[in-house]
Amino acid sequence: MRQGFLDIATTPSVHAVQAQMGSDRMWSDLKGQRIFDTFTPEASAFIAERDSFYMATVSETGWPYIQHRGGPPGFLKVLDEKTLAFADYRGNRQYISVGNLAADDRAALILVDYPTRTRMKLYGHVEAVPLDADPALTERVTLPAYRARPERILRLRLDALDWNCPQHIMPRFTEAEIGEAVRPLREQLSALEAENIELRANLAAFKG
Repeated sequence: MRQGFLDIATTPSVHAVQAQMGSDRMWSDLKGQRIFDTFTPEASAFIAERDSFYMATVSETGWPYIQHRGGPPGFLKVLDEKTLAFADYRGNRQYISVGNLAADDRAALILVDYPTRTRMKLYGHVEAVPLDADPALTERVTLPAYRARPERILRLRLDALDWNCPQHIMPRFTEAEIGEAVRPLREQLSALEAENIELRANLAAFKG
């Protein structure tokens, strides 16, 4: 059975460990297809809501490097069913990920929605595009309202994606998400305070 993401991830050494741990047949006996090699509407909507992700690259020495990338929700753009891109904003200027990609354009990304404990992982080939090389792409991907300096566009061509199980993902919430959750409580409190003020005024008038 073809499994998309696992067809790339499962090397002979990985398969040996699966066999040792007794999980190899669990994957080899699956029926049908488990191939996710396009950005479906569900995947695209999930990506559009993310405000961060993690990207892994590998250097010429074989050492992996994982970098956190973040921005406003929507900074990661799905261009078509096989392509996504994002503006690479200036950071600490070490350029480790960009340098690694110049030698080996393969990358792995993990995107997490902590409130719903949902996680997407994907493999792709990444190309660094100068800002002036494709003005239409730059305009589509950059966010003028975001106060950060873009240095290039990173464009990823999807090979495979998969969804992880939610085990061991601890729910976390942003300030905006917490604010929206407690908004009804704040409104109720404001209404009670206004009612209390009115009752006090009525009581004072009655006593007077």
